[in-house]
Amino acid sequence: MNIPGFPRQQGLYDPRHEKDSCGIGFVVNIKGKKSHDIVRKGLQVLENLTHRGAQGADSCTGDGAGILLQVPHTFLKRVAGDVGVSLPDVGEYGVGQLFLPPTADPRRLCEKLFTEILVEEGLRLLGWRDVPVKSDRIGAQARTTEPFMRQIFIARDALNEAQFERKLYVTRKRVEKAVAESAIQGREHFYVSSLSAHTIVYKGLLLPHQMAAYYQDLTDERMVSALALVHSRFSTNTFPTWPRAHPYRYVCHNGEINTLKGNVNWMKARQGRLHSELFGKDMEKLFPIVSEDQSDSACLDNTLEFLLLGGRSLAHAMMMLIPEPWVANAQMDLDRRGFYQYHAAMMEPWDGPAAVCFTDGKMIGATLDRNGLRPCRYQVTTDGLVVLASEAGVLPADAKEIRMKGRLQPGRMFLVDTVQGRIIDDEEIKADIVGRKPYRSWVTQYGVSLDELPEPLNVPQPDHPTIRQRQQAFGYTVEELKMVITPMIMTGEEALSSMGTDTPLAVLSDRPQLLFKYFKQLFAQVTNPPIDPRTACHVARDQHRPEAELDGRIARIMPPYQGTAADSYERRSAKNQRHFRPALQEQDPPYVVPRRRRAGWAWRGGRRPLPASLAGD
Repeated sequence: MNIPGFPRQQGLYDPRHEKDSCGIGFVVNIKGKKSHDIVRKGLQVLENLTHRGAQGADSCTGDGAGILLQVPHTFLKRVAGDVGVSLPDVGEYGVGQLFLPPTADPRRLCEKLFTEILVEEGLRLLGWRDVPVKSDRIGAQARTTEPFMRQIFIARDALNEAQFERKLYVTRKRVEKAVAESAIQGREHFYVSSLSAHTIVYKGLLLPHQMAAYYQDLTDERMVSALALVHSRFSTNTFPTWPRAHPYRYVCHNGEINTLKGNVNWMKARQGRLHSELFGKDMEKLFPIVSEDQSDSACLDNTLEFLLLGGRSLAHAMMMLIPEPWVANAQMDLDRRGFYQYHAAMMEPWDGPAAVCFTDGKMIGATLDRNGLRPCRYQVTTDGLVVLASEAGVLPADAKEIRMKGRLQPGRMFLVDTVQGRIIDDEEIKADIVGRKPYRSWVTQYGVSLDELPEPLNVPQPDHPTIRQRQQAFGYTVEELKMVITPMIMTGEEALSSMGTDTPLAVLSDRPQLLFKYFKQLFAQVTNPPIDPRTACHVARDQHRPEAELDGRIARIMPPYQGTAADSYERRSAKNQRHFRPALQEQDPPYVVPRRRRAGWAWRGGRRPLPASLAGD
């Protein structure tokens, strides 16, 4: 389905390649105390992240901004009553935030379809409410694709809390599919920002400072929440639209998912084998679990939503999706290693670079993927306020009021539980999750490694006289034999090179090409610091293919160097002498240039004398 303001697939452009790189953050009262001050501070954090978002040629149209809050019962009960909708007690109903077609007739058809599916799913409609907005406060470009904003209220009745959330999920998936397959004019405007008894999302094609001016609800003092999750979007090489603004229903994300195509394909491939006692016959109504016509962040949100409503906890689901490096981490607890190894068989890592904030309306937290290439800092004040964002200083605070501050580390999780009223440490989170099931025992008992497979009955023997003929038939080149195959034979490692390749693309070449030459690895659209494979483990090896690369990031752990600092310096100097151009003339002052990747620096010129600080006794 086409999205307003979004071009269709054409030429080399594919909407599925849309990525984000943005500003994220949240504000939360640790004790779960709701107030309008949290909403106000959330909007202040959002405005202070404006520079991390972007705007188009129309300076009043942003790439997107939004805020996720807890359902403000007191506020909604009053404003719903004003339009003749009587709401039950807190938690006894769900509220949906909808984007609808701007014209009346298509809008009524979408609402009629929504209502019919509600009845089929055994739910009861309480009523509708128009969300008051000021369209004159946003940019002209944003107004050309602006949807009509409405809220829908649905009774929980006899269902328990978890059952109700699952039923709302099933209903939303059915409605989205039904509208997309209908002939309703303007159906491309239809989008469900949120549908839950716990959270509500206000977002759009806005600049951060336009949020409170556009959504009148956000300035009402009765709009209260104990947490606020915010996002300022920078669409990287992509087209911003209303639905693709963040936050989504559970997450907001800074970075990009570079393993996206594989993740989505695997989610689709395993749909035929999915089974859940909780969803029962409703399972097939959820397909596809992950829609392809959306951004990488939305795909991640879809997967997290499915795992959560399928019975896993928020922390458990995030550990599955964004694991810490574990394959070559000798210091990791064996039980935790067993957890990751067990789940690697059912879920591939959603690798970034990515910093992800997430919430289910009760717990809120953030995690950094194992590459650690997206900053995320937090501070905790003496009055129980936690502020986490893409950078420090988004919410000014007196130094005397700051009880604790720090940064999120690669593979680690920061979590606030507003029900328990405390911050849960990364070690405690993971020890609790790991200890719930005997994952290590399951892996030991049922796992089968490649080394345990029987030897093949017939092993093809080498045929040396015909090797040249077969190399030519299979497209081997002299360059590949010299620069790739030979180093692998000599060192047992894949050769490293830089500066790219000047060979023509297979599709443009006049020479015969092998099938795999027509395919390229997907890689980051945003410039990221290079990852040096010679350093300690920052990324883990692909769990399913033991000697594979993971999206171009070498997953090899070098043994620690056992020599002295002086030995290391001498060895590096000799190596640098081989790698760099001949020495300069004596009158030219020595200067430094970056070594390959980021392992350090090397002097160009002759060998430098050993520094005194490294000299031995």
